[in-house]
Amino acid sequence: MRFAVAMRAVAFILLLGFTWLLANSMLGGDGNSMIRTLFSGGQEEATPEPRPRKYKCGLSAPCPPKHLAFRLTSGAANVIGPKICLEDKILVSSAKNNVGRGLNIALVNGVSGDVLEIRAFDMWVGEVAELLKFLRPLHEGTLVFVASFDDPATKINDEARRLFEELGSTAAKELSFRDSWVFVGAKGIENKSPFEQRMKNSKSNNKYEGWPESLEMDGCIPLRAPLET
Repeated sequence: MRFAVAMRAVAFILLLGFTWLLANSMLGGDGNSMIRTLFSGGQEEATPEPRPRKYKCGLSAPCPPKHLAFRLTSGAANVIGPKICLEDKILVSSAKNNVGRGLNIALVNGVSGDVLEIRAFDMWVGEVAELLKFLRPLHEGTLVFVASFDDPATKINDEARRLFEELGSTAAKELSFRDSWVFVGAKGIENKSPFEQRMKNSKSNNKYEGWPESLEMDGCIPLRAPLET
């Protein structure tokens, strides 16, 4: 007797639910939503927030055609190495084991976007002559990506500062011991580069003991048109 009553109750609930879904479907409602509501005690599931889309090198928006996406991060104190990302490819990082104290530099063909060379120059105990030999013969249109680590300036001299200025830097002439610096310049640039940041080493404002905070900069670099022959 009790079993028959229970079965009739179950049948009634199923019939009621089917009628509800049928009526909702005819009226243009979301049947799946109604089913979820029915079996969740009448509570709608929360809709997850959409994740913001990330583009090359973590940029928040895509670069226009014929532009290179980049992100530069200077080193943090003398512990965490710098990072250079270009077109979603990591060129320099601690994980790649190719960072060095001082200035980490990547040269890129300004027409094709091909990576030409990657070097690190120790500006604490290294020889500035190596940096000068690297910068002097750059070809017209070569892009220069720079990220500092630990100390970028102790061994730097006037000629090296001038060469960076010719690449579009405004901060190189004042770059000092343990400053943080990120910079993108180009050989033959007519104006000053819009892609440069410098954080001065200052005891009163340093984030780390003896070092300023790390800098991060990203953007889109336009490729040059091939030179007419």
